[in-house]
Amino acid sequence: MSIAAVESHRLLVDSRKPGHGMNGALFGREDVFENDMNIFFERHWILVGVTADVPEPGDVFTVDIGRSSVILVRDDDEKIQAFRNVCRHRGARLKPAGKSTVGLLVCPYHQWTYSLEGSLRHAAHMGREFDASCRNLVPVHTRVVGAHLFVCLSDQPPQDIALLENTMVPRFAPYGLAHTKIAHESDIIENGNWKLVIENNRECYHCSATHPELTASFLPEDFGFCAEGLSEESLQALVEYEQRNAAAKKSWEDDGFACDAVEHLNVDAETQFRTQRLVIAGNGESQTVDTRVACTRLLGELARRDLGDVHLWTHNSWTHVMSDHAVVSYIIPLAPDKTLVRTRWLVNADAVEGVDYQVQKLVEVWKATNLQDANLVAITHSGTQDPGYSPGPFSTFTESYVDQFSRWYAARLAAHGV
Repeated sequence: MSIAAVESHRLLVDSRKPGHGMNGALFGREDVFENDMNIFFERHWILVGVTADVPEPGDVFTVDIGRSSVILVRDDDEKIQAFRNVCRHRGARLKPAGKSTVGLLVCPYHQWTYSLEGSLRHAAHMGREFDASCRNLVPVHTRVVGAHLFVCLSDQPPQDIALLENTMVPRFAPYGLAHTKIAHESDIIENGNWKLVIENNRECYHCSATHPELTASFLPEDFGFCAEGLSEESLQALVEYEQRNAAAKKSWEDDGFACDAVEHLNVDAETQFRTQRLVIAGNGESQTVDTRVACTRLLGELARRDLGDVHLWTHNSWTHVMSDHAVVSYIIPLAPDKTLVRTRWLVNADAVEGVDYQVQKLVEVWKATNLQDANLVAITHSGTQDPGYSPGPFSTFTESYVDQFSRWYAARLAAHGV
């Protein structure tokens, strides 16, 4: 990126009025997109898959991230490895994007052959002095947290991934997420910039009007509220909400389940994340339309169905873990106006489809919500590119996390010289 383009990017970021949305050019310009990819998807930790994407030794999942491509593979010792998807001979891609199963990783060009641990095993016609040990696949920094596969493409990955790991490993532990399978998966290409996808995910101002399936299990007070000016009926509902939350929290904590919110969202954070255990509305069991479990074979060795929703946000993902299943979504930007949203629905690996769960019930809430959000992102992206667009103010009650994301975005650019 040229010096002029960097300066232009900085000016656009600095032009944001505090408490207001971003300049539309930050969502539409190609040079801004390329800079975002370099900083937020190559130099930061990003979620790129789940352990169930590579359930057995020899299973491969290849993920393209901008100009980069990463091979995720489970090796013969059951360890998940990640490598640059680049042959060490003349650079051919070893595998296309998607899933496969292999015994060895063989380059389709000249058949250089690599073990599942990345070592070069065979390279014909290279002469006696050729040192194969210098041509192993290039490893990618990887962290496995529960079922989540995080990678960082930088040679110097942010060290605060340890905070996310130390926070989430014990919170995920009771759910046995490493012993799950994919009950359903979907890829949606949203017609909008990646930042708009994340902004949409960081607020529920829009939920009551657009997400009927989701709001069946979400308590509206979790979306943000202001007690000032509420009617007597609404104030009573607020009191009941706080009482319900307090009772649920005590019950969970008495059984050893962590509940409190942990936020690593400030402008100094490199690996941005937030987690909390939230009460589920209605019958209180799961994010389904009837708010009861969709899978009767619970995760891990759990006995309780009413464990709420353990959510996790990062700057490219969102996760909801209930007693019976988990929903893991993450994004990969494709263009200034195109974003891949990939979702996995996970159930206990021992659960039997048609006996323990029905896929339709399992996916109906988030399948509908993802499509609804895709429409919202598309109309917002289109509007931000209109010459008449002028960023409006955020709601201080329901969009504080959107404002926070905007400030973090600006701070991370500055930290990397933009």
